[in-house]
Amino acid sequence: MEKKKNVYVRLVSLTIEGLKNVSKGTVDFSQGQGERRSSVTGIYGQNGSGKTALINALEILKAALTGTRIPGRFTDIISVGREEAIIGYVFDVRADKENYRVFYDISLMKGQSMPFGNMGMAERTDTIPVIAGERLYYSYSDGRKTIRKTMFFDTTSGRLFGPKKTLQAFVGNDRDLADDVMLIKRTAYSASGSFVFSAGMIDLIRKKRKSGADESLLRAARIIETLAHYGNYELFIVTTRSYGYNGIRNFPLGLKYEKRKQSLMGEMVLPIEEPCLFPESSFETVKKTVEDMNTVLSKIIPGLFISVADLGQRMMQDGTRGRMLQLVSLKNGREIPLAYESDGIKKIICMLQLLIVTYNESSCTVAIDELDAGVFEYLLGEILRVIYDKGKGQLIFTSHNLRPLEVLDYPCIVFTTTDPSDRYTRIRHLKDGMNLRDFYFRDIVLGEQDHEIYDITNDAEIALAFKEAGMKDAT
Repeated sequence: MEKKKNVYVRLVSLTIEGLKNVSKGTVDFSQGQGERRSSVTGIYGQNGSGKTALINALEILKAALTGTRIPGRFTDIISVGREEAIIGYVFDVRADKENYRVFYDISLMKGQSMPFGNMGMAERTDTIPVIAGERLYYSYSDGRKTIRKTMFFDTTSGRLFGPKKTLQAFVGNDRDLADDVMLIKRTAYSASGSFVFSAGMIDLIRKKRKSGADESLLRAARIIETLAHYGNYELFIVTTRSYGYNGIRNFPLGLKYEKRKQSLMGEMVLPIEEPCLFPESSFETVKKTVEDMNTVLSKIIPGLFISVADLGQRMMQDGTRGRMLQLVSLKNGREIPLAYESDGIKKIICMLQLLIVTYNESSCTVAIDELDAGVFEYLLGEILRVIYDKGKGQLIFTSHNLRPLEVLDYPCIVFTTTDPSDRYTRIRHLKDGMNLRDFYFRDIVLGEQDHEIYDITNDAEIALAFKEAGMKDAT
């Protein structure tokens, strides 16, 4: 999917309603950016207070923009007692002198049959939530022309989509085309995927763009194609499922490679703990990527380097020649399989390529759940400080380690609250020179914020509970 180098996409805010334990909450990612090109946002709070729900919302965005199925593990992601969850995303999109503010809303519903006009019902037999409705709005300016917030896609009704102007521009009076588009919509619903960003709709948008549509449709087509590119190649989500034993075992190392003369972050991955067969043509790219990583790795963990062991040629499934490659670490001149390194080192190596891309690419967004797991806290602070001060991309992370509170400006830190209907907040009343970490601990005890950020515990009650539980076990 083609995207010009001067196109920029940045996630500005995220609003969640009815997802897991978040009745409602909004996070503005632009706060703390100031004049910096980078955007770094840390999410903090006690267990079960909505941190992972935010990462899940970004996973759903990734699935939607790539036209793929919502992850199967999200069967119970809609809040208990609700039939629907709504997630709203806001983006800044810039191309040359064109500036867009794009609003994308997703309505998730529990799996059920849904009527689709004269094409009958789209049947659902599983419990994975479906994208039952999508809305796309945008505002626009280019220095000469300004367009206020305007809807150009709405799939929430039983008809094909709206508004009428968009429908007419795409379909006109062509009944066969209308039936084809309805089939695309029905298929997307049945597959728990996005209709707007489905392969069928992307193909239709390209055809309309090439055939010379009106200006408003061309503008909409540029937005949709740009966001689809962003979702496929510039939005990365790392979840805690990757950190357990089974996960780290198969945790892939994403590699940058050349494809159709474009430098993209693609599906080429090198597993951490086992050999992998690669096309012969990609061997030099793999080595170059690892060399680039060593430039940073040796500064983060002095004395540690990684390398690619060439285990010989093999025949690939398509009959072409490939090479069996395995990652190894180099210490004191000796090679050992990377599988035998600590989980903390393996995690750093796995994240490193994404952090390098975040540092260098303005249009890249990386979200990492529990960034601090297995990472030495001082090192964690240094990495975040460098990306925040000198990087270009966007980093969103959750953490329990409080070191980032000491190295990032306080607007970069979002705290979860004890109120499910207003789940995310920022610390207020912090004066210059005050330590956010100390202020956070103080507020846990004194509760000086507008929103309670910690459901207070009592050590005497905890001790008594331990004692009572032991007495029950004894009987």
